Amino acid sequence: MVSTATPSKDFIRQIIDEDNRTGKYGGGVHTRFPPEPNGFLHIGHAKAICVNFGIAEEYGGKYNLRFDDTNPLKEEDIYIKSIMDDIKWLGFDWEDRLYYGSDYFDQMYDYAVDLVKKGKAYVDDLSAEEIKELRGNVTTPGKDSPYRERSVEENLDLFNRMKAGEFADGEKVLRAKIDMAHPNMNMRDPIMYRILHATHHNTGDKWCIYPMYDWAHGLEDSIEGITHSLCSLEFENHRPLYDWFLIELGVYRPIQIEFARLNLTYTVMSKRKLLELVKGGLVSGWDDPRLPTIRGMKKRGYSTASIRNFCDRIGIAKVNSTVDIEFLEHCVRDDLNKTSPRFMGVLNPLKMVIENYPEDKVEEFEAINNPEDESAGTRKVPFSRVLYIERDDFMEDPPKKFYRLAPGREVRFRYAYFVTCKEAVKENGEIVELRCTIDPETHGGNAPDGRKVKSTLHWVSESHALDAEVRLYDRLFTVPDPLGQKDADFKDLINPDSLRILTSCKVEPAVRDLKAFDRFQFERLGYFCVDPDTTEENIVLNRTVELRDPWAKIQKQQQRKK
Repeated sequence: MVSTATPSKDFIRQIIDEDNRTGKYGGGVHTRFPPEPNGFLHIGHAKAICVNFGIAEEYGGKYNLRFDDTNPLKEEDIYIKSIMDDIKWLGFDWEDRLYYGSDYFDQMYDYAVDLVKKGKAYVDDLSAEEIKELRGNVTTPGKDSPYRERSVEENLDLFNRMKAGEFADGEKVLRAKIDMAHPNMNMRDPIMYRILHATHHNTGDKWCIYPMYDWAHGLEDSIEGITHSLCSLEFENHRPLYDWFLIELGVYRPIQIEFARLNLTYTVMSKRKLLELVKGGLVSGWDDPRLPTIRGMKKRGYSTASIRNFCDRIGIAKVNSTVDIEFLEHCVRDDLNKTSPRFMGVLNPLKMVIENYPEDKVEEFEAINNPEDESAGTRKVPFSRVLYIERDDFMEDPPKKFYRLAPGREVRFRYAYFVTCKEAVKENGEIVELRCTIDPETHGGNAPDGRKVKSTLHWVSESHALDAEVRLYDRLFTVPDPLGQKDADFKDLINPDSLRILTSCKVEPAVRDLKAFDRFQFERLGYFCVDPDTTEENIVLNRTVELRDPWAKIQKQQQRKK
């Protein structure tokens, strides 16, 4: 019996539904995606984008793109452009709502002055090491700074002089005055401003004090009128501080809601770890197709729809967990199977001569572009006397369950003829050529007498084939959790076969019409895309995923058990 019950909503949508029912925030939904412009986005950020932007779209609300650019030492314009490109590629448009945290530096400073006047913030002369030492730990309360009881007047004077540039980097900080014995370490007089004499990408040299993230985050949300501030789970312990600042200032307060971040097997998500791989030359760059970066996944051939579908299907949870990369690959296959045109290509070519086919004859067979999409139409594929087949599709002495080509055996060539192998030609013990015949009565790949064969092979005409370099990508690491292995550096667990480059591949001529990043299926081999390194002289193709789908097999097994 099929259930007709409405699927339960995740906890974020339940909160929004209740807020809308009670009229909180006027029944509106306004979210934001607040990346720090200090790195490239990865699949975990894609989930956050889909959650923030997707929920706003679902409720007919708005969403902002806001760069949390509060640290001039780590931020670069290259990251800003890349982030915007990635979000647009994922299919989201922030319209005219592009903001920078630095847009609010003046207002943040005024808010900080308000807290100082209320006796809720003070200037501290302790060094970073001394502040850390007095902060205590989860079992030991912190100790007050000797500068905690400075007068309001002195704090205002010192804070203004900090802004004016009188002090060196690290000489003073502005701290919130909360509770050094608070059980939540984030509430133990957190730093609001530090001195950094550094040029900012947006504000230039106007400022030499810069706000800390916890101080800036809530204010940015408040100023922009965000209703639901959706964050990953590591910010849960920061929520009391988020609320404290806004309550003490008496300003508009959004609700912060935390959800589990995305972890994926056989890869790493940490910016620091990814940077180690890139700087160490262990991958070719931030767009290396083995990385979980959005740039890398685009280059590998992952589609926007497959990534968004994956993020939607894994759902929103309150507890961190790890998703099997096979499920991501399943979502990629599911989309590409419906949308990708088909071609024939031979990755490891073995030459074949059709002895009973005229040397000067060329036929064109009609091939289906996509059996899943009738509107994709057909194309013409040339056939001639000399062909290439996959070397793995022939065995001189085949085992019992090998149904492909062998001496004396007949198989079907896709769209063309039934072919029988007569002889394998060898040089120095290696097979270099097959001698075969066709059955002319099987033109188009069907036998008029109704006989069947157990295998259908793909092929490419030698005189029409294009040379191509094919890069076969696999999982970057040999273990599901490369950071969880005791006594092992994660870099030592890199899969040596994560990239194999084949340089003698042969592909059908229609591949020439494809453009960079175009995705397609090589029949029987997998899904591929055109690498942007492709030139007129050199076709470069990346394998996205193989055709086999272990996740689909797992689902079928689970269904049988039910």
